[in-house]
Amino acid sequence: MAPEEPLARDLEATIAARAELGREYEPALVESFAERLEQTIAARVEVEAKRYASPPGSGNQLALGIVSLGTGIPITAIAGGTASLPGILIAWAGIVSVNVAAAWQQRQRRR
Repeated sequence: MAPEEPLARDLEATIAARAELGREYEPALVESFAERLEQTIAARVEVEAKRYASPPGSGNQLALGIVSLGTGIPITAIAGGTASLPGILIAWAGIVSVNVAAAWQQRQRRR
């Protein structure tokens, strides 16, 4: 049964009820049908949203990696200029630690 069939039957029933009950019940019948229509649309939107939604946090790790590389370049220059190789190693150890912690936290959320 196509999703449109129950809605089409509801419309036919609403029209038949209007014919039986008369014009004075028309606003209530239209409102009732409109409510069912809104529910049907909301349900379809929810299904489609779930279908195309990416898993939570899927782009966060990529973004963090890009930001880490972008900020790593000037941090490397500053650390290398002020503390040479030990400064560079400490700076990149911090950057790597932040990325590892973020990946670990995301993995814990998936469980």
